[in-house]
Amino acid sequence: MELLNIKNLDMSGKKVFIRCDFNVPMDEFGNISDDRRIRSAISTINYCLDQDCAVVLASHLGRPKGEVVEKYSLVPVARRIQHLLKRDVVLSTDVVGEDAQAKVNALKSSEVLLLENLRFEAGETENDKELSERLASMADFYINDAFGVSHRAHSSVEGITHHFDENHKAAGFLLQKEIDFFGKLIKSPVRPFAAIVGGSKVSGKLEALINLLPRVDKILIGGGMAFTFLKQMGYDIGASLVEDDLLEDAQHIMDEAKKLGVKFYLPVDVVAAEKFAEDSVSKLTPAQEIPEGWMGLDIGPATVRLYREVLADVQTVLWNGPMGVYEMDKFARGSNKIAHFVADSYATTVVGGGDTADLVQRIGVDEEMSFISTGGGASLELLEGKILPGVAPLIVKEA
Repeated sequence: MELLNIKNLDMSGKKVFIRCDFNVPMDEFGNISDDRRIRSAISTINYCLDQDCAVVLASHLGRPKGEVVEKYSLVPVARRIQHLLKRDVVLSTDVVGEDAQAKVNALKSSEVLLLENLRFEAGETENDKELSERLASMADFYINDAFGVSHRAHSSVEGITHHFDENHKAAGFLLQKEIDFFGKLIKSPVRPFAAIVGGSKVSGKLEALINLLPRVDKILIGGGMAFTFLKQMGYDIGASLVEDDLLEDAQHIMDEAKKLGVKFYLPVDVVAAEKFAEDSVSKLTPAQEIPEGWMGLDIGPATVRLYREVLADVQTVLWNGPMGVYEMDKFARGSNKIAHFVADSYATTVVGGGDTADLVQRIGVDEEMSFISTGGGASLELLEGKILPGVAPLIVKEA
């Protein structure tokens, strides 16, 4: 999949609209706790500034649902961008209103304007045509560098692209890197290739699992989703999270793995607790016999040892989804140990965004991973074999 390249655009001295993904986590005091997504966009922004462009940046933050919500303002984001770029960044007080239009009109070459949170406009998530048109009118060129939202058909992601021809739109460096990396991973991985798939539910990962089966050599399951498979195998899973409507799908995945010769691993022991709380009593139990009323909240030490042995010879690892409730220290040990082992391996290691990226960053092994995706949902849809709505308009059309 070849994308329209930013380096092929003649942007010198023009206005450029860059859709970024600055949807960063904040602590309770409104401070940015992880700025990876902002740092990842800096190379594209600097490239445009080097072309003497006037740069209009746009992003969403959180889910304000079309209303102006002060805690979702991009004020802290503007400060962080200013710090990273080492130049002034102007923030508009609205998205396409009078203030934004006035600041866009006044914007000169090598200056940077950040629009206020795109989702303060109800039309953004509805892919509203009028909003797309108003956003497009702000610049001569459009660059999508927001991989994390490219699976959404939103006004600033998909709708806006219809107002720019092939000579006036392109993928930013981050989007290009993400698409290239996942493309190689799916089409020609160095083998053996193992996928570690966790998280709470099978439903969110079902399509990705089905698409991964013909491509991987081993699949290791963890997190809450494991219990749907364990229940289908006839094991006692107590009060653990289970999706009864997906038991047949779980069986289909296991049957397909067997047919394709893919080694399919499930937890052999779990850390179980009577309730979902930090202060709950917990104990180790075999995965086959979780006591009634107890729920599995992490993989146990025997599973950690098994998974380490399974991963010992692999050359490529894709990890999407934690092994347990890693937000609680009591149930984070399994995820943490797998993270350290994956980080220390000589394999190409790819972390599929979202919770897993947060986990590896939290325990300080993020720098040891080969690649950390900035988009959880977007990376999953790529693994499902889908073409993302925000990427489709940027694919080079074959002559």
